[in-house]
Amino acid sequence: MLTILLGAVIGGAVVGGLGRLLLPGRQDIGWFATIAAGIVAAGVGTGIAYLFGFSEKTWLVIVVQLGLAVACVAAATSLLGRKSRS
Repeated sequence: MLTILLGAVIGGAVVGGLGRLLLPGRQDIGWFATIAAGIVAAGVGTGIAYLFGFSEKTWLVIVVQLGLAVACVAAATSLLGRKSRS
């Protein structure tokens, strides 16, 4: 159980961080939101891969996960992003 949780957090950090790098512009969200977006993107991306039957094609699963990570980070930025002080 602990191994699965730790793997999800580490995988979520990697996928979320890459999603943040691929998204142009500045994202004013913290590390927790980045990891949470990555965990969601990795889980949903893997689910989509199994649903459509391409789970054995690792590169395609990663592409789907990264695309979802960009979308999740963008959504988190629009919902949770810190407003700049003017």
